[in-house]
Amino acid sequence: MNRRHRGRALPGASVHGYRADKVFHEPAEPERALEEARRVLVPGGRILLVGPDWDTLVIDSDDPALTRTLVHARADPITNPRAARRCRTLLLNGRFRDVTVEVHTSVYTGPEMMPLLAGLAGAACSTGAVTREQADGWSAEQRTRVNADRFFLALPVFTAAATR
Repeated sequence: MNRRHRGRALPGASVHGYRADKVFHEPAEPERALEEARRVLVPGGRILLVGPDWDTLVIDSDDPALTRTLVHARADPITNPRAARRCRTLLLNGRFRDVTVEVHTSVYTGPEMMPLLAGLAGAACSTGAVTREQADGWSAEQRTRVNADRFFLALPVFTAAATR
């Protein structure tokens, strides 16, 4: 159900389905957001939480230590970068039942993820996690991999579902 209530919360027990896609990474207290989802769901209503685990971004590189630093520099500023792996526990603690979790890993081997990698390197450089020279060298290596059809990036996306 997609309703807009300008400035008003949805009435309690008013929706049959609730989907949060890449949302639970942001709130400092995801439990409160989950309480609100439970409040608006009808008894028997379904909830679906979807999101990547930003700490588990897999990138092939000649320098795994630098790559790990870049991935962590991308994940660390996010309020809850590992929220996806916590969804099962959140749902169980929130008194939801029939909790299931699946993970689907998207694999990329072409140039479509180069903007993400540029952002990864730039963010790590801007926070001081790596030098500009390291970021530029790593980005150049990834471009070379793309051009040689040797690029590999995998991102696990978790889907947790449950019933109120």
